[in-house]
Amino acid sequence: MSLVTENELHVDSIELKKAALIFRAINHPLRQQMMHIIYNSASLTVTEIYLKLRLEQSVASQHLAILRRAGFVKTNRDGKRIFYSVNTDRLRQVHETAQSLQNAAHKV
Repeated sequence: MSLVTENELHVDSIELKKAALIFRAINHPLRQQMMHIIYNSASLTVTEIYLKLRLEQSVASQHLAILRRAGFVKTNRDGKRIFYSVNTDRLRQVHETAQSLQNAAHKV
């Protein structure tokens, strides 16, 4: 993300924006609720998700797309249906990164 040398600070703004999008993706109450529902069911279709949450289909799809782009959910196609499941490895990775950032901030 950034490189600090003795005389120079370089911040890669593109990488920082990508990281911010990943954290924003998971830091949303509805998306967190979606993740819990998917996790508790192992995998669900978008139809099952929007019915359980009483959402418009388009709203559910938009939020799932954000979670998918950030890597928090995986998809598996079965014919015309797409099943969503939680990518626990990605969730663990982001959680560990967030903890590292918090710990580093406390040391400063």
